[in-house]
Amino acid sequence: MFWPVLVHDCLKRSAELSAEKEALICDQRRWTYAELDEACDRLADFLSRIGLGPRQRVAIFLDNSAEAVISIYATLRAAGVFLVVNGSVKARKLEYILRDSGASILVADAAREGLVGEAVKGIEEIATIWVGEASPAPAGLAKRSFSWKEALGASSAAPSLRPRGAHRCIDLDLAALIYTSGSTGEPKGVVSSHLNMVSAARSIIEYLENSREDKILNVLPLSFDYGLYQILMAFMFAGTVVLERSFAFPVRILETIERERITGLPIVPTIAALLLKMDHPGKYDLGSVRYVTNTGGVLPVEHIRKLQGFFHSGKIYSMYGLTECKRVSFLAPGDLEFRPSSVGKPMPNCRVSIIGEDGEEAGPGQVGELVVRGANVMGGYWNAPELSEKTFRRGRYPWETLLYSGDLFKTDQDGFLYFVARKDDQIKTKGERVSPREIENILCELDGVLEAAVIGVEDEILGQAIKCFIVLRPGAQIGEKDIIRHCACNMEPFMVPRHIEFLPRMPCSPHGKIDRGILKRLGAGTKGPGENPPGQRLPRP
Repeated sequence: MFWPVLVHDCLKRSAELSAEKEALICDQRRWTYAELDEACDRLADFLSRIGLGPRQRVAIFLDNSAEAVISIYATLRAAGVFLVVNGSVKARKLEYILRDSGASILVADAAREGLVGEAVKGIEEIATIWVGEASPAPAGLAKRSFSWKEALGASSAAPSLRPRGAHRCIDLDLAALIYTSGSTGEPKGVVSSHLNMVSAARSIIEYLENSREDKILNVLPLSFDYGLYQILMAFMFAGTVVLERSFAFPVRILETIERERITGLPIVPTIAALLLKMDHPGKYDLGSVRYVTNTGGVLPVEHIRKLQGFFHSGKIYSMYGLTECKRVSFLAPGDLEFRPSSVGKPMPNCRVSIIGEDGEEAGPGQVGELVVRGANVMGGYWNAPELSEKTFRRGRYPWETLLYSGDLFKTDQDGFLYFVARKDDQIKTKGERVSPREIENILCELDGVLEAAVIGVEDEILGQAIKCFIVLRPGAQIGEKDIIRHCACNMEPFMVPRHIEFLPRMPCSPHGKIDRGILKRLGAGTKGPGENPPGQRLPRP
């Protein structure tokens, strides 16, 4: 099969070959490839007219929607670079991402006018396209605010600053910045070229055996690379995507699978746990599901077995990946029975090695850091040369980059991969990667909090739940409700701690650092909200 080398050309090619086929079903509207292609062209023209130049960034601050999809492809067609920002972020993180990325255009939901207005204060020369009935213009941005209707209009009064199509991309050009949590506490933008994204998508399509007959149900946010690639991949093979805003209502999702005859369902462990807790799932006809994929955390073996019964006619693919290379490995469904705890072998056009602490390649059963090579390995981190140099290193060829994953793995005698642990302390909750440092920084902003430490604890539904340990300043009167309220106002919902425990002091190592090993042992006795009063004295660690 011929694959275009640019992400946006995949949609164009599918529109030329399958113009009247349904491409996207979202918010009760069905878009054909021809309709979606035309909308992308219109918005791309408008972006060029208001000044989007080659390699300039467009931030898309929208929930899952047709407008978000159109904005992604229109940005690429205008030779720009897109970044999708999770719709639940607060003003402080939105501001950071806008400043760090240097976005010149922001596409945002009109319902978030106040939040956006707070985030863009002091950011000059940023144009805003508002999606929604209203056309608000926050203070200082009135001259650079446009409505979605205006942006998709047949013509625009805005002057065209460059001829349409004056700049053509090549596959080495930057296509996207995918922001993910960083160990420093601030999000980091993964630099993704057209070559990286098309290569990764093509390999996944190959092992999933996708065809134009596939209809994918995507409930994952487009700000999450796993959710984003459901769109990119489907438009490559001219499939159909049913795009939902979330997995908030499992019954509705099962109804959609039955009604739309869904063939592909990407999930994370949280979704699997929720599905398996449902009563009487057998009343829904799920026989159309050809495959279920999982990433964002390793599925418990028992969940895999139950999912096989849940989707009796579908294949279960257990996979491993990270934003820095999209995907690394998959376990073929035929191997699930014999190696249910494995994440399989490298996907097509991807190779891995496991490097021990001595710098040598580890043998079977030995633990080491997973190192990835392939065209899917991204180009580094935006505005973070030191971190990029540590994570992305030169390979055996001058043009090759190796990704040092930071994850510990081992293999068996047959070369199957097994995830052991993360080298850092990042938490995977609800399929999202969360930096403890980021939460700790926000907790310590609350007056009365002296110290804060965050860990992940095992949770059947979330994969890992966030637990925070708090040491209060002398005389401070702060309870769990105060902590939760502060967190809810300053971070996304998935980052809000599920468990809170007050300590008289933090356990420390001989070097004076917080001993997270002790905290993790304390975390095994996790208490729910309201069970641990502020300042309760715990046994000495």
